[in-house]
Amino acid sequence: MIKQQNFDQRYILNLSCPDQMGIVADVASFLAQQGCNILESAQFDDELSGQFFMRTVFGTDESTPNKMNLEASFGPISKRFSMKWQLHDQRNKPRVLIMVSKPGHCLNDLLYRVSIGALDMDVVGIISNHPDQQSRAKFYGVPYHYLPITAKTKINQEAKVLNIIESTNTELIVLARYMQILTAETCQKLDGRIINIHHSFLPGFKGAKPYHQAYTKGVKLIGATAHYVTPNLDEGPIIDQETTRVTHAQTPEELERVGRDLENLVLARAVRYHVEQRVLIHQDRTVVFY
Repeated sequence: MIKQQNFDQRYILNLSCPDQMGIVADVASFLAQQGCNILESAQFDDELSGQFFMRTVFGTDESTPNKMNLEASFGPISKRFSMKWQLHDQRNKPRVLIMVSKPGHCLNDLLYRVSIGALDMDVVGIISNHPDQQSRAKFYGVPYHYLPITAKTKINQEAKVLNIIESTNTELIVLARYMQILTAETCQKLDGRIINIHHSFLPGFKGAKPYHQAYTKGVKLIGATAHYVTPNLDEGPIIDQETTRVTHAQTPEELERVGRDLENLVLARAVRYHVEQRVLIHQDRTVVFY
């Protein structure tokens, strides 16, 4: 009978670097020398860019050096291969702040998934420019910050948002149908830390009532896209997408219902990939280790 090995702790090592021989071998040898056991590993060699990407999950026991010592010991290898890398302790739940306007379907879906353990993260607060979702926040026991916004107060409102992010030690911001455009300055400050969700009609149907616009054009496919936010509106690195077929017989309201379901699914997947350290950003693209 094979005895199952138990590990006191698990870590995730993410790295990217110019592709060259010996990366996987050196990383595996390093972990073995430190008394770590590789539990999961995935890598991708992007031949077009010449970049190499790797995600490795490994377990440790009481004899293994702590995180600080592991990071210090890994330094020489990272320099040798010119790596960008990060070591994540799986015990630490990411601290997440959700921003929402009036539509509450994505917010409710995320909070429910957190409540049943399907999303392993700590929701530290909800920010909204409308009071509509206060009762939902109260039901889930999450602090609600009502910050109304106008064209004249936009800069001050975003300053309050940034203060809440800093005071709560927020690591990830999720725009769960937050119907305001963040300033370029805020996008740059939070680069790689904001995820947005929107319908996949862009750039075809912008503005109000996109599903009505789609209906009048006889659209046969609708979808949703989750991406990181950049100063270029809705053009950030894509994390996840989904589509489904629709027909001429469906009303604009039915199309919108299908769209809401897709937005829930795609946003939840994108957030999960991020909090599980499965996403590596390279320029305008992502590598996602499913």
